[in-house]
Amino acid sequence: METTRVLPELHMFAFAVGQAYLWRDPGSLTLVDAGAAGSGAAVAAAVRGLGHEPGDIDRIVLTHFHEDHAGGAAELAELTGATVMAHRLDAPFVRGEAPGPPPDFTDAPGWERELYENLPPLPAAPPCRVDRELADGDVVDFGGGARVVAAPGHTDGSIALHLPAHGVLFTGDAVANAEGRTILGVFNLDRARAMESFRRLAALETETACFGHGDPIPRDAGAALRRAARAAVRE
Repeated sequence: METTRVLPELHMFAFAVGQAYLWRDPGSLTLVDAGAAGSGAAVAAAVRGLGHEPGDIDRIVLTHFHEDHAGGAAELAELTGATVMAHRLDAPFVRGEAPGPPPDFTDAPGWERELYENLPPLPAAPPCRVDRELADGDVVDFGGGARVVAAPGHTDGSIALHLPAHGVLFTGDAVANAEGRTILGVFNLDRARAMESFRRLAALETETACFGHGDPIPRDAGAALRRAARAAVRE
């Protein structure tokens, strides 16, 4: 796992598949997503490397239920004692009460299905408690007030987190930044709804965008998102 400084308050933890983000407020840490199952030790070591203890993580906010984002949540929740949060529509899958639905490739380009079918399987996500179920417009107490933005399409309960005080947006998998090209996230449950969510996120006032896959855009991210959303409509 690699750790990258995005902003003074923000570090990215990059795993073999996907990434998570650590936001630092005075006296409090927030983890956005948790990596795949087995990521706990690496995250704990990275947190210590930044001068904190894993127990300083007060909350873990999951952008959606997929294994590469929620798989490490149970281990980290146990390790840190943090409050775990997820959208109410994805919470049952995080808790392991039902299997999550697979992507629907009906309207997707052919390369998406081929990519999906050739990816190495990830370990299943162990069931994890969800202490707070989120909804669109909720505010989470970090980064000066992080607003929950519903971004359905990738999953029904996908969310983004917008920090207006800092101009930071965590997109989850609603948007990706693949090899420097900002695109609609892949492997969606409903591609049309995913496109609507992409346009909604692009309309936000954003300086720094952090994706579930791909390098963050540290400056002028809102303009990049709007250009990408317009391009995606034309594809």
